[in-house]
Amino acid sequence: MSEKFSRRDFLKLAGVGAATSAILTGCGPASRYVKREPYMQMPEYNYNGQSTYYATTCRECAAGCGLIVRTVQGRAIKTEGNAGNPLNLGKTCARGQATLHGLYNPDRVQEPLKRSARGGDSTQAMDWDAAIQVVADALKNNKPEEIAFLMGMAPDHLFDLVSDLAKATGMNAPLRFGALGMFEARATLSKAAENLFGEASLPFFDVGGAQVVFSFGANFLETWLSPVSYTRGFAGLREAKTKMRGKFVQFESRMSQTGGKADEWIPLRPGTEALVALAIGKLASEIRGGAMPRAFENVDPIDAASKSGIKLETLEHLAGMFAGSNGALAIPGGPALGQSNGLAVAEAVLALNAISDNFGKPGGVYLSALAPNQSEYQRPASAQEMQEFVQKMADGKIKVLFVHGVNPLFELPTALGFGGASKSVSQIISFATFPDETAREADYVFPDHHGLESWGYQRVATGSAQPVLSGAQPVVSPYYNTRATADVLIAAAQLAGGSFASALPFKDEVEFLHGKVSALMGEVDGSISAPDLPTFMAYFQQHGGYWRNSDERVAPKAGDALNREISAEVAEFAGEGEFFFVPFVSPTLAEAGANKPWLQELPDPTTTVMWNTWVEMNPETAHELGIENDDVVRIVSEAGELEVPVYLYPAIRPDTIAIPFGQGHTAYGRYAENRGVNPADLLGQHFNEAGDLAFAGMKVKVEKTGAKKPLSRLESMMGVYGIGLGEEH
Repeated sequence: MSEKFSRRDFLKLAGVGAATSAILTGCGPASRYVKREPYMQMPEYNYNGQSTYYATTCRECAAGCGLIVRTVQGRAIKTEGNAGNPLNLGKTCARGQATLHGLYNPDRVQEPLKRSARGGDSTQAMDWDAAIQVVADALKNNKPEEIAFLMGMAPDHLFDLVSDLAKATGMNAPLRFGALGMFEARATLSKAAENLFGEASLPFFDVGGAQVVFSFGANFLETWLSPVSYTRGFAGLREAKTKMRGKFVQFESRMSQTGGKADEWIPLRPGTEALVALAIGKLASEIRGGAMPRAFENVDPIDAASKSGIKLETLEHLAGMFAGSNGALAIPGGPALGQSNGLAVAEAVLALNAISDNFGKPGGVYLSALAPNQSEYQRPASAQEMQEFVQKMADGKIKVLFVHGVNPLFELPTALGFGGASKSVSQIISFATFPDETAREADYVFPDHHGLESWGYQRVATGSAQPVLSGAQPVVSPYYNTRATADVLIAAAQLAGGSFASALPFKDEVEFLHGKVSALMGEVDGSISAPDLPTFMAYFQQHGGYWRNSDERVAPKAGDALNREISAEVAEFAGEGEFFFVPFVSPTLAEAGANKPWLQELPDPTTTVMWNTWVEMNPETAHELGIENDDVVRIVSEAGELEVPVYLYPAIRPDTIAIPFGQGHTAYGRYAENRGVNPADLLGQHFNEAGDLAFAGMKVKVEKTGAKKPLSRLESMMGVYGIGLGEEH
């Protein structure tokens, strides 16, 4: 069984009752001592031909969806959603299904490595004792203010551990960032909530309880915040409790899959979202009668129609639809917020909900419930905060940089200068599971376990009416010589001694988790209860986490939501090109899925393109420029340029082009390297008032190259475009 425990000792640890069942299926604390054995030495609890199921948490994004993983003889073979988790209720997205391709990826970092030179391929293997000593030396041989942790948006337990370490030692607080958070404009959304409702939090939009939904750029069926949860909500909109099919209107310049599901798709001019929302608010207020709210009184609907490209009759029709419904809901998100006026857009759209008087009501707007062990909402860093961090690096104020769960050399725009600033950092230590771009530039790579080999928890930030703490546990023993980053830091802190050792006085990661979760045992409204910690943790792992049974969403204090003056100014765009540029997150690859063949092979929902990057262009525009399908064009912005083949896409404005974000890796393994382009290379250092990147605030030029590159796609060109129809043979 183990070098530490005999089979008899292991069974003694199991105890009795429910905890016995939990531990014997690998769900108990004792399972961390078990190592995988050859098939001729099968353990008692794993039989030939029988499956073992484990509850854990998906780590493919930060939403916190629960998973149930089927294993056979120590191998994970299938993932499904955890039906008990209130967030996803048994459902998963494509990335959750494809997480196995990360577990079995042949290019995983398999052992601790020391790199001969940054950016080079020459590495030297290390043992873990030497690796831990490197981390300990980095901690104790540098001033606390010279040590920084850059972390991704998951997992939360590791962020908590590093936060505790930083508070106790005076180190810089860990900084969290992720490309998904940047494209979701989380800082803008939470700042708008603070301005209107007095509390910085992520709003919760009850799509399932609404009768009419207006979405301004929020691609909630694909990539926005918690798409699995919002997809369930959308199903509720279409089959409402009243048995009336709800109506859905999407405002965006490029049709997303969410827009494709809308009853009405409104291709407004980029940058006019705030103006349109306020104009609809004014017209709806006139229909309802009474005093005109201050938020809408200075808006001219005729001017809004002219600037947005939407007919006045259409605005009046939409206002009538919104005002005439008792369950109208307006949602701001995505590219609409990623512009210079993004904060005004968020405030204007949120203010629309005040007309419907839906705050804190079914089908309306709430503030999301905090997770059970959370005291306040902790958003990831904005792009502007990342720029400030990069400047600290460039100024030589950071001597040691630890990186976990994020790939800034790919996820950050090149214009922010992370690559150049990293040269001023004396030592970079990466905990990457895969050989990504940032790991290639690190002095050391001390690989963490894959998410399916890991302990931990993830807080659900939004998408659930109940507070949820999704729990993670290993569903298989580690396949390679990797080690949990939490265990590495705990061991290194003990070696470093002093305040480091006292900050992390734990035997291992599991003991730390027990300390963070144990306070939940005494709650009376929880999903699980137990008389002692071992039994409670067994239940925690069996069920895949802990959640309260009550709805704890908060009704916003929106008394002044309509009494504030909201700017209706059109967004300013950087650059001198003739086309608005809209980068959007690939719904199949997102920021970290390009190394999974299942996701590369999965057709994009709107174009069916696979294994590559494309630029979407309206056919009328392409005809005027003499451009055809698969022609390679050069896209030029003030920040950079790239070449990419054209996909003629009718559902995009003629003055707009769009490129998916997800490809363009220069590292990250054989399935991702040198495939497609990264549209973040075109983005400049422009931010909105909340500090989010104005990623949709760029204008670009399009130049023909004369080259052609056929795109791999699933669709029938004959069926879609009529190519070849009617020809004589």
